[in-house]
Amino acid sequence: MSYASVFRPDLFAGQTVIITGGGSGIGRCTAHELAALGAHVAIIGRNVEKLDRVRAEVIEDGGAISAHVCDIRDEAQVAASIDAVLVLTGRLDGLVNNAGGQWMAPLKTISTNGFEAVVRNNLTGGFIFMREAHARWMARHGGAIVNIIADIWHGWPNFGHSAAARGGMLSLSESAACEWAGDGVRVNTVAPGGIASSGFDRYTPEARRELRQYAAKVPLKRFGTEAEVSAAIVFLLSPAAAFITGSCVRVDGGTPNARQTWPLAEASRNTAFEGFHRAVAPTMLSESD
Repeated sequence: MSYASVFRPDLFAGQTVIITGGGSGIGRCTAHELAALGAHVAIIGRNVEKLDRVRAEVIEDGGAISAHVCDIRDEAQVAASIDAVLVLTGRLDGLVNNAGGQWMAPLKTISTNGFEAVVRNNLTGGFIFMREAHARWMARHGGAIVNIIADIWHGWPNFGHSAAARGGMLSLSESAACEWAGDGVRVNTVAPGGIASSGFDRYTPEARRELRQYAAKVPLKRFGTEAEVSAAIVFLLSPAAAFITGSCVRVDGGTPNARQTWPLAEASRNTAFEGFHRAVAPTMLSESD
């Protein structure tokens, strides 16, 4: 069994794409899809065991992949990782800034150090990778960058630290899209909503209870899949998006459009796209309240 992508199998043949946070969740899924479409994927992360597991999966499926241990917040490590990819493949066509994370907490409980740690992880690290990818290759050869943000529209109570960082990444991407257009570099964002991935299982029991109620508030009345986010990323990296830069693709089931003045109906005619053949549902969704 192989990845059931909607894109043609050789779409990224001969290309190299770096994916930060490639050891799990959306990053893992995107690595599998791009590899299935012919790309050499270079996955980046701090956990060598996770990276090695994804690397073994992609190789077993017949894809080309390399794994690079790197803390995206460390400028020297980022530069070294990009250089290693360039030595290995001789090119860098795409960057998917996917690494990041947060925890559920009201603003009044977040320390300055905690706030800055999330911003460093979800914004500064992405900026470092963008800047170094541009300086080391894309400024002379062009390329495409996709930055993963989140459903931050109208604020994100209980995740204000991440909302600030993701909002900054949205604005940063729009700025880079203009500054780097002359170099042939396109910069876009993808904003996932509630996506059923392994990240759900890292939340506290209280947070998981709240998450299980989330789908009822989504107009499409379900969680999204990793493959649905990956498809948006792949499209933005593809030649079909050649005239798209500085834009954001929401993959959220219409969540920001829900209003108290409109009772949500059951959505019985929307089928999830399950293209990822190695997807594993988070255990959280099978837990009882």
